[in-house]
Amino acid sequence: MSDIIKAIASGKTALGIEFGSTRIKAVLVGEDNAPAASGSHDWENRLVDGIWTYDLDEVWSGLQDCYRKLAEDVKARYGIVLERVGAIGFSAMMHGYMAFDEKDELLVPFRTWRNTITEQASRELMSVFRYNVPQRWSIAHLYQAILNGEEHVADVRFFTTLAGYVHWKLTGRKVLGVGDASGMFPIDTVSKNYNNRMIGQFNELVAHKGYPWKLEELLPQVLLAGEDAGTLTEEGAGLLDPSGHLRAGIPLCAPEGDAGTGMAATNSVAVRTGNVSAGTSVFAMAVLEKELSKVYEEIDMVTTPDGNLVAMVHCNNCTSDLNAWVGLFGEFAESFGIEADTDRLFSTLYQKALEGDADCGGLLAYNYFSGEHITGFEAGRPLFVRTPKSRFNLANFMRVHLFTSLGALKTGMDILLKSEGVKLDTMLGHGGLFKTKGVGQQIMAAAIDTPVSVMETAGEGGAWGIALLAAYRREQTGEALADWLSANVFGGDIGTKIKPAPADVEGYETFMRRYAAGFPIERAAIDHLE
Repeated sequence: MSDIIKAIASGKTALGIEFGSTRIKAVLVGEDNAPAASGSHDWENRLVDGIWTYDLDEVWSGLQDCYRKLAEDVKARYGIVLERVGAIGFSAMMHGYMAFDEKDELLVPFRTWRNTITEQASRELMSVFRYNVPQRWSIAHLYQAILNGEEHVADVRFFTTLAGYVHWKLTGRKVLGVGDASGMFPIDTVSKNYNNRMIGQFNELVAHKGYPWKLEELLPQVLLAGEDAGTLTEEGAGLLDPSGHLRAGIPLCAPEGDAGTGMAATNSVAVRTGNVSAGTSVFAMAVLEKELSKVYEEIDMVTTPDGNLVAMVHCNNCTSDLNAWVGLFGEFAESFGIEADTDRLFSTLYQKALEGDADCGGLLAYNYFSGEHITGFEAGRPLFVRTPKSRFNLANFMRVHLFTSLGALKTGMDILLKSEGVKLDTMLGHGGLFKTKGVGQQIMAAAIDTPVSVMETAGEGGAWGIALLAAYRREQTGEALADWLSANVFGGDIGTKIKPAPADVEGYETFMRRYAAGFPIERAAIDHLE
């Protein structure tokens, strides 16, 4: 306690604030880089005129409320008014489109990553660049606006992500961490900057429009982890803390995306490491040793916060259907007057899955609440299917729903691990799927035939990850990020590791053949079930 109080009083701390899709969270860490205080603010995107967006007033009121609650937590725990911080970092949902004119005014409402309105732009840019450009990427939004003939495009003088916007307003610097920048426009991992060839191709593509700008003039400057990203201005300090207690002059790290902060929070920034986040949606990140042999629509290419190449497999669906079935069993228990504790209910049913047949006894399920681009579905219908000969029991039922929660992810990971021969020493699991000890790990290890580890700190999330990047900026030791994280944050902690069992791996492969063969069933449900 005394060490934390001294660190706060002397400003030897780091503050990370992350804008998630439903919550803004702040985490303050001490000199040991462990969380010392936190605060949060709930918010939600809105569908306005067909666009998923957040209002700018909500950005600032939410940030101020989140910081206020953090400061209150510091005061309640340690009896100190928070005035000094060693370094600050901001992160947010990646991608999207925030475009500003020469007066720094927002030209159109913030278009978030959730919008799927750029299909034409995505496909055309992919053809021109010979590089996967997902719909949610910022450059796809800009080019779609051009294709749509939107008048505002001629007035654009700067566009950025949500993290880049907040950082700019607090420091005056139009910069972006390389990881977040890699979700705006493709990155050249040699120069660790935007890909010049592709910038030239884009400028040539739109030259006939006669816009008074070149693309390179609109993009934020790319920075690597640890580099100088500016300091908190007097105006910025007032924006963050209207009470006036927080002092200006605090150094900031480069603003990053939620993928990069997830890598930092799971010590997964070194080559041949990876992490998988499994909750409502699921995505896996693998830090590559070299470029993939060709372009895959199923795989996004981004970077670590220090600029190493990362392959990302992102799927829209993971545990929603599984959670719904567990909820149904909870209702059943309550009908008999049994009070079923939620944690115990999940734990019991998840553990039951380990008693099932390796291949789920011939059962089949799809967890598609929404569309799944990796498997080619624009919409979803959750399904459970069996034949008269299937071995239908509780263990197999739970097992098949755990298997299918990772089915789309496995489809993408098979491209990396089998088709491309990507080598991973371990994958770090975090998120709700891994809450029941051992079960999600064992299923995930079987799906990718790779050891899966879970660390206690994995639950701290992206706000902690950006706090660590801020601490790395504060220390400026010159160490590589991966080395600094291992030495100063995680020590020798590699978590609890589970290796894939050969029988489970074989069973998962059998299930996946059934999974792929059953796609026409899912298609029929989408076509005929409104």
